[in-house]
Amino acid sequence: MFLLNGLHRRKGAMSGLFRKNKLVKIRSLNETKKYGVAATSLKELLKKGSKLLQVPLVGSHICLYEDGTELSEDYFRSLPDNAELVLLAMDERWSGFVCDIVRLLDTDRNSDLLINAAKGLLSDKRYPKRRKLLGELLLHLKDSSETENREDDEDWFQGIDVRFKTKSAYMKYNCESRIRGYMKEVDSYAQTIQKPKLKDEYKKTAESLVMQLKSDKYNGCYFNRTEKELNRLCTKEGWFSCQGAFDQDECKSLHSINPYGNRESRILFSTWNLDHRIEKKRTVIPALVEALQNRNSNNINLDYFYKLLFTRENLKLVHIVCHKKSAHDLLCDKRNMYKRGKRK
Repeated sequence: MFLLNGLHRRKGAMSGLFRKNKLVKIRSLNETKKYGVAATSLKELLKKGSKLLQVPLVGSHICLYEDGTELSEDYFRSLPDNAELVLLAMDERWSGFVCDIVRLLDTDRNSDLLINAAKGLLSDKRYPKRRKLLGELLLHLKDSSETENREDDEDWFQGIDVRFKTKSAYMKYNCESRIRGYMKEVDSYAQTIQKPKLKDEYKKTAESLVMQLKSDKYNGCYFNRTEKELNRLCTKEGWFSCQGAFDQDECKSLHSINPYGNRESRILFSTWNLDHRIEKKRTVIPALVEALQNRNSNNINLDYFYKLLFTRENLKLVHIVCHKKSAHDLLCDKRNMYKRGKRK
């Protein structure tokens, strides 16, 4: 009996001696450099890795770099050579290579490294899809959204009138210009009205709308990141998110942009639209004219039409892809066209 036990122990020891070394690449959580280590078991790899990477052995564990699967002894034996692994301390966790992406994008100190690496890869013209992705990555990495004044980011102000001293002032003007453009369309519609009396009433209404816009400073606050949160369409850093097409509750593609970040983004933002859900020229303005047919301008619910034409109540900020130019088929609410008690 003792002889058999001794033989089994010697056999186990001998099998351990002749077990094939497995070569793997291992790194720690906080370092990207990988080291080649050979081990015959997970236990041996933990010992070698802990010593090499200065990770406490007690409670340490090893995961696959790719997806974060934690290794067992059986799993270790099934690994192919040169498998990429991550050695973790007791309280550390790894969810896969996506962790590296998040760490890189969230850490300012890595931005220069990323920019240089992306520029190097862009020189390879064999992979157009990769070049496109890297180009977009570079666009967002070249971010100077923390600056506000002209003297701190002269490149951003290239081509902009010298009277604008801050980014927020220009973005406010940008929004005002769009709203002014909507008002011009309202004014020009008067030329299509043939009846003199109706045209006069329409012009009076248009003048009242201009007065309201001036009072609200043409709603330039929508693009101004220094405004209060309730008044602006962006974050305090300047990020805008697409609100989705007129017939959707949100943007399915999650489009976003920060025109405060760099000149390219500022220019690209000009392709985003403040889209009228109930269409301005097809629906709102004709409905205003219809309301004036048998009523004078004093009986019109001016606030209702003002909100439809110039405010977020009917405007959605959308990426050009989400801007549907087909008919919206949404109508004005006739119950709201007139002041209370004035409509028969």
